[in-house]
Amino acid sequence: MYYGVKLNTNYKTLWQEGMKDWDGNLPVRMTDDVKEEGFWNTFMKKKEQAGVDSWVANLRKELITLIDPGEDVLEIGPGWGNYTFEAAEKAGSLTCVDSSESVLAFLKASAERKGWNHVNFVHAKWEELPEVKRADVVFGVNCYYRMQEIDRALLHINNTAKRLGIAGMVSGPERPHYKDIQEQLGCRIKFQRRDYIHLQNLLYELGIDANCKIVNLHKTYAYDTEEELLKDNLSAVLDKEYDRKKAVELLYAYVREEDGKLIYPHNFKAALLYWKPEKRLEPADLPTEVKQVVGV
Repeated sequence: MYYGVKLNTNYKTLWQEGMKDWDGNLPVRMTDDVKEEGFWNTFMKKKEQAGVDSWVANLRKELITLIDPGEDVLEIGPGWGNYTFEAAEKAGSLTCVDSSESVLAFLKASAERKGWNHVNFVHAKWEELPEVKRADVVFGVNCYYRMQEIDRALLHINNTAKRLGIAGMVSGPERPHYKDIQEQLGCRIKFQRRDYIHLQNLLYELGIDANCKIVNLHKTYAYDTEEELLKDNLSAVLDKEYDRKKAVELLYAYVREEDGKLIYPHNFKAALLYWKPEKRLEPADLPTEVKQVVGV
């Protein structure tokens, strides 16, 4: 990076603004730890039989190639194990850090069934976790949604990783009919407002030059009834009154019928930001202009 290049944008503030709903309020789960734990307790019960998500296979493959056999690895926000299990098979040791007891209990039970004794679990919020044993590789994918102190979370990755820090996010675009509805009907759509580019630019402002690998993803949605199709694919329309008939027509441009089901294929992307930590970075040690812009 050049010293003279200043993005002059507070990406931490943009990130925090993106956490809010479309009425400008933080959703309850963003601030209420009890509500968040309740969500995960219910969700993990559904995942007991479902297993990992097949649609992240390409991302999982790219991520695992960044880990060398036998390395000590730390994963932030492992969820239901989309990347955890393959990471554990390759790593010499794996530490999973998550703020949800339900998530950790689920993964611990899975590890015990597999006979793994090299997987450890830490119940904590990553951005608030004090010193933790350093690992060769530290990674987290789609685990940043509640992190208001996102700058400290990224610095913590940098300072904990010996060889490689990795921040991953599933990106867009959203299902294309929503863009058509917005452009042709003038509707307000609840699009995602945070993306990997916020993390990329924040890393840059923090003095971290991160590589960015874009990974193509594909997910196929299948519905038994039209009611299910419409409920799932018109829910992001914020307007209460709009031309629903035309919106349905725009939706069906992407839907086909197959074996008695309504099929909606969706192509989108994910990003892996990864870097070799060059030095330990503390908020107090950052240049004054960076503190002012980033907000650490």
